[in-house]
Amino acid sequence: MIFARRNQESWHQRLRVFFLPRRNYSRSFRYYWKRMLRIKATPHAIAAGVAAGAFASFTPFMGLHFILAFVLAWLLAGNMIAAAFGTAIGNPITFPAIWAATHGAGSAILGATVPGGGDPAPVRLGSMLSHGEISALWEPILKPMLVGGIPLGLVVALVLYLLTRFAVAAFQRRRQMHFETRRPATQNPEIGL
Repeated sequence: MIFARRNQESWHQRLRVFFLPRRNYSRSFRYYWKRMLRIKATPHAIAAGVAAGAFASFTPFMGLHFILAFVLAWLLAGNMIAAAFGTAIGNPITFPAIWAATHGAGSAILGATVPGGGDPAPVRLGSMLSHGEISALWEPILKPMLVGGIPLGLVVALVLYLLTRFAVAAFQRRRQMHFETRRPATQNPEIGL
């Protein structure tokens, strides 16, 4: 291989670089953005895939985001690779903000109030998980996050769809023009030689 490493990285080095890139997050973002722009698909397919992945990141079903993104991308005639890139909206840095926003929005939509007007009783998450009371998480945590995640996810998905569609269309137009100007004159049908 031309670009292979001399000394292969171990799995824990690759995992560390995945969460803490050697350079910075900006460079990693630019790299994945360019990879997404170069996907061979229509602007709609790429944008629908990114939107599906972003929407899936706003659901509380950790571990199912990729599957949900792929199903949504398939239903919207989106690109599966772009859907995988779209799920990067939900990452260890953004998940706390996403979860707080979805839970807050869901609680507001459901009108979750406590008798007496005080703050809701704290959920003993550790106790529920250690005693196997996962079904007890539905009412205080998962239901508000799901209800709040749908409108927030739709808004983020719509914004990302529009941004991605216009960016991909512009990129593909520029790329097409660039390749047409580099084509030799004998192959250019507009010249007529």
